[in-house]
Amino acid sequence: MDMRQNNLAETKSQDAARRPIEVITAEIWLYKQQAGSAILEIGSRLNEAKGQLSHGEWLPWLEEKVEFSEATAQRFMRLAREYENPSLVTDLGASKALQLLALPASEREEFLAEKHDVNGQEKTVTEMSKRELAQAIRDRDEARKAAETARADAAAAEQARSKMEADMRLVNAALASARAEKERADQESTRLERELAELKARPVEVAVESVCDPEAIARARAEAVAEMQAKLDKAKEAKEKADDKRRQAEASMEILKKSMEEREKAERKAALSTDKEVAQFEVLFLQGQELANKMKGYLIKARGREDRTAAQGMEKALKALAEAIGRCAE
Repeated sequence: MDMRQNNLAETKSQDAARRPIEVITAEIWLYKQQAGSAILEIGSRLNEAKGQLSHGEWLPWLEEKVEFSEATAQRFMRLAREYENPSLVTDLGASKALQLLALPASEREEFLAEKHDVNGQEKTVTEMSKRELAQAIRDRDEARKAAETARADAAAAEQARSKMEADMRLVNAALASARAEKERADQESTRLERELAELKARPVEVAVESVCDPEAIARARAEAVAEMQAKLDKAKEAKEKADDKRRQAEASMEILKKSMEEREKAERKAALSTDKEVAQFEVLFLQGQELANKMKGYLIKARGREDRTAAQGMEKALKALAEAIGRCAE
């Protein structure tokens, strides 16, 4: 019985000595922050020391005097060079501060100031784990590459469209010219056919000694008919060439029209990735989600009050807003 009481008392004593996990976590973060600040100070002095030592003295000094590997020293030195504001490294810790060096210096502060989507939750860099930060940086790089690709594709599409429009103008001009040429050839052929028919129907006046010589008259008529027939044959040949040119121009026009239609279909299909309005919609949608989360937080606080009047008003307003947004999709 005494042994059981002693064991129970010892267990209670151990439980009382245990500190809350929240306290332990907070202390760890405190020392991590202190370590981050110390790293910058160390890095600054490493930079100073390297400026004084020759190349052959640097590595032995690192190993023997301060017991740092070259890789560790380089990380500390880079942090000291890259971060003018020590509080950033202090707040983030060395690991995440090093990860942020993957971003251009001009973009780090903006990246730090923004919230980023992490598995459906909005988090700042400070709130992220090391793994989440690495993923956020990868997502940013992929989104930027996708945007650059989309811009390049849009520029190429615009260039192709401009060329097609120029080709269309040339084909239109060629088609108009071919049709005009065809019409002139038709008119010339018709005129010559009419004149040939008239020539065959009337006698031909010839300068012969005896106008009553039937052979001379027949010979003159045959020569005139042959000459007119030759002109008509040339006119028909020109008509066929003009008609062939017109058909080629019309065929080119049809091919170009089909190409433009196919390009327009492809552009409409790719509109989600290149349309500025779609991109703006996505930005507004994300902002709307953030506002909705904030309003939900205020509603939860209002529901905790004894007087539920404010909460009821918020609920009514949110339902009305949801219905209005739903109507936008109709």
